[in-house]
Amino acid sequence: MSGFPTLSKSEFTASLVRAKQERGISFEELGKAIGRDEVAVAAIFYGQHYATLEDIVGLAKALNIDKNLLSSQLSGFPDRGSGVEMPPKEPLIYRLYEIVQNYGQAYRAVMNEKFGDGIMSAIAFSTKVDKEVDEQGNTWVNISMRGKWLPYSRF
Repeated sequence: MSGFPTLSKSEFTASLVRAKQERGISFEELGKAIGRDEVAVAAIFYGQHYATLEDIVGLAKALNIDKNLLSSQLSGFPDRGSGVEMPPKEPLIYRLYEIVQNYGQAYRAVMNEKFGDGIMSAIAFSTKVDKEVDEQGNTWVNISMRGKWLPYSRF
């Protein structure tokens, strides 16, 4: 690896998060700096999303990290799904899992009714997180997911 220190994924994630904190920059600001969505940037930090050379160059500049060092750590394909044990123990991730446990069958039934026999792609996919404050001052989380509908093939 070109003489660069080999860090585990968790150590590398920690170093990226530390650089982000030192710069006082948000995922949203990093996303704007490199032309990506904030969720995609966070997924790169946690080894769950592919980083292009353009992403690496932009992140190196925004985080003031050596481009070659960053490239040595981010090059290659992500190991998606490896970061969370099942069922998840981290409370927020568990709540997302719980939503799928409680509403997954209902989502599937409604989607099948509207689109036919198929699945929503997690590859041809985008997601967004928004903050909403209601009239009473309560803060709400809006998570939108947009996945290409993939009908099952008849064979």
